[in-house]
Amino acid sequence: MRISEVSKHFDISPDTLRYYERVGLIPAVNRTESGIRNFNQTDIEWVEFIKCMRSAGLTIEVLTEYVELVQQGDPTNEARKQILINQRDELVRKMEEMQKTLDLLNYKIEVYEKALLEKEKELKRE
Repeated sequence: MRISEVSKHFDISPDTLRYYERVGLIPAVNRTESGIRNFNQTDIEWVEFIKCMRSAGLTIEVLTEYVELVQQGDPTNEARKQILINQRDELVRKMEEMQKTLDLLNYKIEVYEKALLEKEKELKRE
């Protein structure tokens, strides 16, 4: 798959994909004889993983460390697992914070809705 196809499929700019490859988030992508990137299934799975992890809030630095550990093989399994556990815990914390924010917004909306209902009742009495 060419970079333009991967870009469209994942809604990631070609520049971002090149950057991910340059910093090591995506292992070196094979190229055609003319130098055009040719993403294979493994490369595409890396892009999908990186996009998911970035959406979850993982930093480039954490992801780079993770990818480097993957490339070192099985002896790094525990370290990789710990990175994922730490990131999961951070995501849970953020989700709890977001839930509190959502609860507050819902409360405030309810306050406005009640006020509007009261205003409507007053108008009907007049």
